[in-house]
Order: sequence, then structure tokens, then C-alpha cells
Amino acid sequence: MDDQNKNLILATGLSFLVILVWFVLFPPPETTAVDPTAPLVATENAAGAGTDTAVPIADATTSAETASPAATLTETALADAARVAIDTESVKGSISLLGGRIDELAFKNYTETLDEGSDIVTFLSPVGTDKAFYALYGWAPGAGLDFDAVPGANTLWTVEYGNTLSANAPVQLVWDNGAGLTFRRKIEIDDQYMFTITQSIENNSASTAIAAPYGVLARHGVPADLKNFFILHEGLISLSNGELAEIDYDDVADYDFNDREGARAEVTQVNSEGWIGFTDHYWMATLIPDQKSPFKSVVKYDERRDIYQTQARLKTQTVVPGATVSVTTRLFAGAKEWATIRAYENEKGVTKFIDSIDWGWFFFLTKPIFAVLHYLNGLIGNMGFAIIGLTLLIKALLFPLAYKSYVSMAKMKELQPKMEELKKAAGDDKQKIQKDMMELYKKEKVNPASGCLPILLQIPIFFSLYKVIFVTMELRQAPFIGWITDLSQPDPSSILNLFGLLNTPIPGPESVFAIVSLGLLPILLGISMWLQQKLNPAPTDATQAMIFAWMPWVFMFMLGQFASGLVVYWIANNTITFTQQYLIMRSQGFKPDVFGNIISSFKKKPKPDAK
Repeated sequence: MDDQNKNLILATGLSFLVILVWFVLFPPPETTAVDPTAPLVATENAAGAGTDTAVPIADATTSAETASPAATLTETALADAARVAIDTESVKGSISLLGGRIDELAFKNYTETLDEGSDIVTFLSPVGTDKAFYALYGWAPGAGLDFDAVPGANTLWTVEYGNTLSANAPVQLVWDNGAGLTFRRKIEIDDQYMFTITQSIENNSASTAIAAPYGVLARHGVPADLKNFFILHEGLISLSNGELAEIDYDDVADYDFNDREGARAEVTQVNSEGWIGFTDHYWMATLIPDQKSPFKSVVKYDERRDIYQTQARLKTQTVVPGATVSVTTRLFAGAKEWATIRAYENEKGVTKFIDSIDWGWFFFLTKPIFAVLHYLNGLIGNMGFAIIGLTLLIKALLFPLAYKSYVSMAKMKELQPKMEELKKAAGDDKQKIQKDMMELYKKEKVNPASGCLPILLQIPIFFSLYKVIFVTMELRQAPFIGWITDLSQPDPSSILNLFGLLNTPIPGPESVFAIVSLGLLPILLGISMWLQQKLNPAPTDATQAMIFAWMPWVFMFMLGQFASGLVVYWIANNTITFTQQYLIMRSQGFKPDVFGNIISSFKKKPKPDAK
């Protein structure tokens, strides 16, 4: 076997190994089954909102909220309570005056599917709905106050001003405890997804009031659409003192610390630069205290009621008679749009907010790759063509290495007659063959292993691009051409119905026949790999020839269910590689007979003579 074919087999084998390992490490996403018989959880923990030793953790939940009769009352009261509408260019929803909770929110610019008439994505939902998810704010009482003296989860607020919460039109709620303390909650929202909540206490009593403000995100059970996919983090996410933490839902139940209510909990003191919340595949809700102020970051799980919580417990406030104290925090509840989150980090001072997007192990590649992809998409206006443009840029950056590799391969072709002479002269002495070959390579300044270098460099790029395509919001439902309406999903066409010419159903992804239901893009991928092989004659060894013959079609089937965007990248990469290699080989005096190699691959090979 000549060394060029050795390099090609090794490079192909490496690629094949990468795909096999990928399938083992990153199996297709599993859909979490929803149990329709599961009991409805009808109430929430009011926050356990103490922030320091002056406010005990357990004191934030009243006994009434814990008891089951009150749970039913809470759900009924919540359904009957008045609401304040939320309406901006990006979101719509409402705030319940019972607890002042932000518990209805949907995204105007995103639909559940691409089907006509599909509902917009609902993110936050109130108690009593399936998988309730909402934000709560309140005050935990300090010395001299009881729970009735501060607003909590079941406090009935009054609107002081504002009929509809929208950009530049805030809403303010007010509640008087009847004992000289007036509490106000001003809620603002920008034109994207950031709420600003200002909580205040006006003390008109004759004694000093001590209380601690808090914010809570409560999620009843895990999301119904949880992917359980290794490559993607979905669950709790926090930044504490500048350090990012990602916690899976099933890990929360393993916490050693139990609070007085019996809930699993973990409390972290954050001196500055922190936030905490829940992240889904494309959406996120995050509590963001002042980035220069200390707070306690809390993760809790109430196993009995199956409620996950993230909490921000702020510093205890002392309000003397005649004074007013206010505390401002923010709440992000929206789509994980790169440009939006980046603006909140760079312009609004939310520390490391861009890291709330799951960039993975190869973040040093995924971040710049996506930044370039985002720029190209803005320039071109089509994410599919942006991927092709990104491929061109990557190939241009790697061209010096590729050129050196292809030149070396072309020289190997020229050395083929000399290598055959060395083999004949050495006979069966393999050590002599190796020694003579190495001397020949050294003399001619040829590196036989250089052909693998471009492939090796492509592996982390492939992983990073897969991560970008799977994780980022911008690839969700991004169209390319014609039938490719979502680059984050596999090619929807199928050879089984002649790509839509026949009016016959095709097997779904759960069917064992899905692997043979190849779309047009995977088939083009197989053809592009096959043509790339035809730059060189088939190996003379029958085993090698068989491996070469099957390899493109094995890859075609294995990558058939990958995201269309990744297949587009691979086709573009193969096409550019073919062009580069063809031109470089011709420049070195070797003329690839592509057409002749194709013809010979269809000719019936003569059987070896029997001895």
C-alpha cells in the first residue's frame, strides 16, 4: 500500500471514529414522558427569604401555605384575583395581584412549531396550570415583625398606577399592612425581556422596622420538553462571585442540607457579581440583584411538592420611623438571543451574562465561531449561506496547512516509482524498507503524516459547530432553501417518497426505518465524500478498496439524522477540499483523473488467479 493511501485511510478512519464516539457520547435527545395521572401541585413556598442571621431561612413560609387546605384556597384565590396586563413588542402576559407574581408570559416572536397557526411559546404560567413556573417577590420579617406585617405570596396588592405594563410604562402596586408600614412594588420592563422590580417600605409607625427583600423563581416539576441531552445543559444556573455553576435537576435532590421545612437546599454567599435562575434549551429566567451588592444565592427542592426554586435573598433593611427604603433587582425572562444577552452584559452591566448560553468545553472555539456566523447571517440574511460563508473562512484560515499537506501528498505520488524500487530491493526485510523509506522522505523533504493534519484540525471545529447549531437560539427554525425550513433539525425530505413526489408517509424518528429515510442533503454529503475519493485511484488491495467504497455511504447514513446546518457545513467543506486538492495537485505536476477513477470504480474487478 502506498503512503498516500495510508494517509487517506487513516484520515478517513479518524473521521469514522469521531462519528462513532459522537454517537456514543451524544445519543439522540430523549423526550421526558409526562405522567397524566400525576397530582397537581397547587401552591408554592413563599421563598425562605432571609438573607443573613437576622432573618431565619425557614421563617419565610407561613404555616398556612404549607397546609393542604390553604393550598386549595391559594389556587382558587389566584384564579379569582385581578391581573395587570403585560404587553410589549416581544412579550405578552400578566401579573397577578395575589402576591404580585409575574406568572403569565409568552413570546410574541417565537412559535412552538413552523406549522401555520402554531401557538406562540408560553414560558411562565401560574399555579394550577401544568408545569407552573413564575416569579415571586416579597419581604421576610425581622425582629419586631411577624409574617402578617410583610407582603408574601398570598398578599392581595392594589394598583397604585399603571393599567398595562409595557416599555416606558411601568406599573406600581401598593399594600398597607394597617400598622404604619406601606409597601410598594414598582415593575418596569424594556422592549426585550428584562424586568426591573423596585421594592420599597415606607415607615409611618413609631418603631423601627426590619425586613429582608427577596426574589424567587419557582418551577413545579421539570419542564415537559426537557431534552436530557448530554451536549446541552438544562436546569439551574448561577453566577456566584464571578464563577458559573450549572446544576441538573436530578442533582438538586442530592443536596445534604435540609432547611426547617424539609426541603433540600444549598445557600451560597455572593459578595458581588452574581445571578441565579433556570435555563432551558432556548429560554431562560434569571434573578439579577445589583452586581455590586452582596446577597445569598439559594437553590431549593421541595421533594414533597416537587417544586424547584432559585432565590436571591438580599441584605436586611432597617427602616427608622419616617423613612423610606427601596431595593431594586432585575428579572430576565426571555429567549437566549445572543445579541440581546450580550447587550445586557456589555451595556447593562450583568456580569458574564453571555455565559448563560451553554458554549460547552470548546467555548474558546464556539464563541468566536458563533460571533462570525451571526455577523455573516446579518450580512447575508440567510443562516444556511452564512454557514457556507463560515466554511469558506475556516478553509481560508487553514489553507496554509492544507497547501503544505496537499503538496506533500503530490510529492508522495511522484516518489511512488522510487518507493516501489526500494521495496523490490529490500525484499521481505521490513526494517530495511522502513529505514530506506525514511531516508527517502528526508532527502526529498516529504512528511508522510502531513495528510492527516487538516482532518485532525477539523475535529474540534466539527464539535464546536455542532454545539453552536444545536444550542443557539438563532439556529432555531432558521430557514435555508426550499424544503430546509429549520437548520437545527434533520433534513425533512425522504428518498422513500422520492423527496415529496409520492404522496406517501415517511417513518418518524422513533421508527427503526428512520435511518434509511434519507433526505437530499445527506445524499449530497455522501456524493461529495465519494467524489473526493476519486481524486486518487482506488487502492490495489481488495480490503482497502472495499473500505474506500463503503465509507462515504456509511457516513451518509450515520449523519442522515444530524441537524441540517451541520450537513450543509460538511458538504461545503468537502466541496472546497475537493477543489483545493485538485488545483494544488495539478500545480505540482500531477493531474488527477477524476472521471477515469469514477469509470474504473464501476468496472467489474477480475478475480485473482487461483494458485
